[in-house]
Amino acid sequence: MSTNRREFIRNVAVGAAGIGIGGVASGFSAKSYSRIVGANDRLNVALMGCGRRVGAYYAALQDKNNNVDVAYICDVMKKQRERVGKHLDGKVSGKATLVSDIHEIWNDQSVDAIFNATPDHWHAPGTWMAMQAGKHVYIEKPCSHNPREGELLVAFQKKYGKVVQMGNQQRSAKESQEIISEIHKGAIGDVYKAVAFYSNNRGEVPVAKKAPVPEGLDWELWQGPAPHVEYNDNTWDYNWHWYGWIWGTAEAGNNATHELDVARWALQVKYPEYVEVEAAKRHFKNDGWVMYDTMDARFRFPGNKIIEWDGKSREGYNTYGSDRGTIIYGSEGTVFVNRDGYTLYDRMGKKVKDNKSSGSEAGTALGGGGDMTDTHVANFFNVIRGKESKLNSPIEEGAISQMLVHYSNIAYRTNKPFKVNTVDGHILDNDAMKLWDREYQKGWEPKL
Repeated sequence: MSTNRREFIRNVAVGAAGIGIGGVASGFSAKSYSRIVGANDRLNVALMGCGRRVGAYYAALQDKNNNVDVAYICDVMKKQRERVGKHLDGKVSGKATLVSDIHEIWNDQSVDAIFNATPDHWHAPGTWMAMQAGKHVYIEKPCSHNPREGELLVAFQKKYGKVVQMGNQQRSAKESQEIISEIHKGAIGDVYKAVAFYSNNRGEVPVAKKAPVPEGLDWELWQGPAPHVEYNDNTWDYNWHWYGWIWGTAEAGNNATHELDVARWALQVKYPEYVEVEAAKRHFKNDGWVMYDTMDARFRFPGNKIIEWDGKSREGYNTYGSDRGTIIYGSEGTVFVNRDGYTLYDRMGKKVKDNKSSGSEAGTALGGGGDMTDTHVANFFNVIRGKESKLNSPIEEGAISQMLVHYSNIAYRTNKPFKVNTVDGHILDNDAMKLWDREYQKGWEPKL
């Protein structure tokens, strides 16, 4: 690939070829763009974060139709990047370089796109710094650690014109797309409510205690933009999710992101008018988990529409007959939709039709992965190349759904409900707005 053509790929969208996220702006059409850069041009990609989620990308990276080279495998823990390197050796195209410091990748102008599968506190900063370095980004959920970061991601995307896909992969499930389209066309009448839910049987976690930094771990870089603290045992690998707000976004950020997004998609709503939450730590009360593990949240939207979240991290009873999913209620019927497909019922509760997925997307298993992720990644690649004109989950859409997560966490942390400005999404409560942003480690503050 020539330097000029690679530069063209890196600068797709705003300010380059005129290709806009979600459609085609002035200039070239998506079809003519693919002719210019060549639909068969390889993309150089880098993996940022080699924890549980990275395996979900393997199938897409090995798919010859996606035509990519894996240029870098990056993780701050030596054994993790080496593990992924061994897994992918000889199975993907490209000669991947294993690195600890993501700055090496940002500084390499040959890299076109980055998969950001880091801990939550790295998602937004790692993405906007990648955009500043000229990279497109597939950003895992949650796309932001706090509401302000969601605003910043959208602003950075508009400034740099990069393709940024959020990893809420159910947006790429054909069965979900089909039933949401039917709902929007009136299949269940006037849609007024959605119940999003998640049930898991997570166990006890150790009480965090000060310990030596594990061998091979760059603890300072792992913390990155978050305020730096001394290392506690069992933190870096997964339990950072539950060990404090400086890193994680609790179970709402970890999983509610997916189902709340489907609910909002179905109801065609944006920001709620009012948020109220009941949440607490109900299980293993003396263990190291410091956040809630059970949450009931309610979001009231204009037009008398309601979204409810029923989240149970450590109670495995499948209240709704599935470990996760979304129920959508309308004046003339109801839809049950999850990663296995959907079932449509009439107002009397009689099944009208269903469409079950033949795929294999994981439910509550750590890491996940499957055909939905494969399709979501392919959509990301195709938009970069101009073969498709619209992302299935562009960051400006994903950031709005992410706000429901942040509202629920803020309501829990302030222990009170609040009203929301439905135009810009800002919370109409002074105490709650104190949690709109976060403190960054000195030198890591966002610079737009």
